[in-house]
Amino acid sequence: MARTVRIGCGAGFWGDSPDGPRQLVQGGGIDYLVMDYLAEITMSILARARTKRPELGYATDFVDLVMRPLLREIAQQGIKVVTNAGGLNPAACAAALREACAREGVSLRIATVHGDDLADRAGAWRAGGATEMFTGQPLPDTLTSANAYLGALPIARALDAGADVVLTGRCVDSALVLGPLIHEFGWAADDYDRLSGGSLAGHLIECGCQVTGGIVTDWGTGAGWDDMGFPVAECDADGTCVITKPAGTGGRVDCAGVAEQAVYEVGDPAAYLLPDVICDWSAIRLAQVGPDCVRVSGAKGRAPCTPADPAPRFKVCATWQDGYRMTGTMTIIGRDAVARAQATGNAILARAGRFIAAAGVPPFTATAVEVIGSDSQYGRHARGQAAREVVLSVAARHASRQALEILAREIYPAATAMAQGTTGFAGGRPSPQPLVCAFSLLVPQADVPVWFELDGARHDLAPVAHAAAGPVAMTVAMAVPALDLAIGEQVMVPLIAIAFGRSGDKGDLANVGVLARDPRFVGAMRRALTPAAIADRLDHFVKGPIEVFEWPGLHGFNVVLHQALGGGGTASLRHDPQGKALAQILMDMPVAVPATWLKTGLIAAEFDA
Repeated sequence: MARTVRIGCGAGFWGDSPDGPRQLVQGGGIDYLVMDYLAEITMSILARARTKRPELGYATDFVDLVMRPLLREIAQQGIKVVTNAGGLNPAACAAALREACAREGVSLRIATVHGDDLADRAGAWRAGGATEMFTGQPLPDTLTSANAYLGALPIARALDAGADVVLTGRCVDSALVLGPLIHEFGWAADDYDRLSGGSLAGHLIECGCQVTGGIVTDWGTGAGWDDMGFPVAECDADGTCVITKPAGTGGRVDCAGVAEQAVYEVGDPAAYLLPDVICDWSAIRLAQVGPDCVRVSGAKGRAPCTPADPAPRFKVCATWQDGYRMTGTMTIIGRDAVARAQATGNAILARAGRFIAAAGVPPFTATAVEVIGSDSQYGRHARGQAAREVVLSVAARHASRQALEILAREIYPAATAMAQGTTGFAGGRPSPQPLVCAFSLLVPQADVPVWFELDGARHDLAPVAHAAAGPVAMTVAMAVPALDLAIGEQVMVPLIAIAFGRSGDKGDLANVGVLARDPRFVGAMRRALTPAAIADRLDHFVKGPIEVFEWPGLHGFNVVLHQALGGGGTASLRHDPQGKALAQILMDMPVAVPATWLKTGLIAAEFDA
């Protein structure tokens, strides 16, 4: 019988706490340490760094803050390390790590995965009329970066060849876990159900503490935020896993928190597209099998292609600079603080607009005034107009850095020229920053040579041929005792009374997973969560279609919001450019339920209006 493989994730983004890897290495009992560092904005930052210094372009924290202090323990325990810290320059990352190993007297075989950097293809794409896969816009004239999201097979093959450390550039986040599982269990490229299960394990732990009690809806039921446990996936050969964390650490692992992470940044739960497999997670099952231990099963998969599009493809994320953006903030305190803050923001933009016109510069291409603390994120449903302490955020974008420098000079003079009670500007004048936009397209996997390098030798990988499966029917809902929604008096409660929620982002698309606290609540949720009702709560953000997918296995729904983030996290002027708060906003949506649910304690008394 194959052994259980323990994989710990020590970083969910570049900037995560270096305590995570230390915790997992010293107390996690892990076989593999994986770390996810890359996002669209990170790729742009790395591109600028490499332009200035060719030896950079990778996540330097990985070598300096994480690996160097842990190298001897990693080597002594035989822990293998897999990470995308290589960014745009895996070779330089490997060189820096080899130097650190030499200083510590440690010998590790380091492999680098290559092929994702496709920046040299931009001219061919442009000549071929490539368009953005979500908006249809043409390819920009100049790109900052262009990288394919590679899959897990190159990682697995590097491990097969004896690598102790595998450094990749851009790959799908879950591949950092799936690669070791393919290597350990010998899964074939067409073993789609297991590949889907391994991808789900990776998806659940790729964001670090988000699955161990971080950012959960019921935040008050956990403890130990000062020493949060980082996640461990105990993976079996059948594609199932148990999500847990090191003993004695803070946070919690329960079905509600794992379910929230399962829906994070997913669209259609029956068709989550990855380069190795199309995942159907619509019928996954969660079971609490011990303290801080949740078993995850039921993932299904199929070939990463369809009869209509039989060529497996890589998604490519390109970044490009579209001018500059700048944000300035200050605090306004006292009676009428909300109105005074709004008036101040409007005046600052009008004043700066007048000055840039006098300088012969075109107007701002976009502006934003947000009054944080006034329920500004709730649109027409805001209830915070009486707040006496708010933070004013003034943001703008422009093709010219000069225009934003004029705006920067005019923000803090508001402290003497505008609203009394203005403070919080001691940090200095804000600076314009490059505004980075994402451009996504699909390219055939067969057109992207992929290889890994180990011990100075190059190992080329042949593209995998897949036989496309036909259409797959949506999984039917699991049998659950029904509750009659038409019994007697109806009362209104906030959605949070009957559901958990978690929101995430993909470019300019956001999703909100809404999961029933009790499977018997699904009927009430289905009745309430219509696109029209959701638009009523969120149309001040959402400019495109709203889709609602049922998620039977988790007794919930996934709400997908198109054109919802002001251009996406890399380009948005909003205070919440990645939609992190959208779930909490939707949780306040009123839902009609039978009064008996409150009277009998099915719904907590705190939600009784």
